[in-house]
Amino acid sequence: QLQLAESGGDSVQSGGSLRLSCASARTYSKRCMAWFRQSPGNEREGVALIASADGGTSYADAVKGRFIVSLDAPKSTVYLQMNNLEPEDTGIYYCAAVLSNRCPPLEARQFPFWGQGTQVTVNA
Repeated sequence: QLQLAESGGDSVQSGGSLRLSCASARTYSKRCMAWFRQSPGNEREGVALIASADGGTSYADAVKGRFIVSLDAPKSTVYLQMNNLEPEDTGIYYCAAVLSNRCPPLEARQFPFWGQGTQVTVNA
């Protein structure tokens, strides 16, 4: 079982920045880590992912150029740097993982391990 814990959520003004962190209790050399978000009345949507094997990343179109996902392997921590935030970015952000050498499509059903989420609110 892979336990994940997110932190860093906050309330910010439009145009501001936040960095989310996702820590895991154990280190796995072959894993794909992802960030998802969910706002009231909407389905959980993929934001970004990163593969531990080669550092390859992928982003949702809505966040390309604004968000950066990174992995600190020794610390078993994944980060999501969010810049130029917009009110549409408001939601609960979840960290997710799958123990695989290659990342699957950025779809919630592909990731079996989840954190509890951290709230991000962007005020206009």
